Amino acid sequence: MSYVESVIVPGEKIIARARTHWFIYLPSLFWLVLGGVLSLLLPLPFAVLGYVVLAGALFLVLKAWIYVHSTELAVTSSRVIAKFGFISRETVELQHSKVESLQVNQTILGRLFDYGSVVITGSGGTHAPIPYIANPLNFRSAALTGMEAVVQEGAAAHDSD
Repeated sequence: MSYVESVIVPGEKIIARARTHWFIYLPSLFWLVLGGVLSLLLPLPFAVLGYVVLAGALFLVLKAWIYVHSTELAVTSSRVIAKFGFISRETVELQHSKVESLQVNQTILGRLFDYGSVVITGSGGTHAPIPYIANPLNFRSAALTGMEAVVQEGAAAHDSD
């Protein structure tokens, strides 16, 4: 069971989820290729440099894999939930009324490959940047639409009082 599914309360529905983009693996893949080339092309005493680069690249692959599998971002019918971290966990859970903005930051490569950072800003100084999110504009649109629906439901309930 995911973190988001474990913390939602009865009657709360998941409106949108975001996942991590595969682009997070690109730097480690570069170092893997470079380490492989160095270890194969350099003569034996210097090939150790290639093995060191390969070891570092494997560490980067593991680090990226852990990040991908330990990051969750979701919008429910009542709040925005962000969780990242494997051994030490950091979570941000903001009620819709406390969310000031959902910002998307994309580089040129991010626009080409459709990934970016989603930054959740809440009242009280909460600021949670979450990098390498796939389809960040779609997530932001779904989140804003979901939050708007909740606000409209609240206004309709207030008008009927």
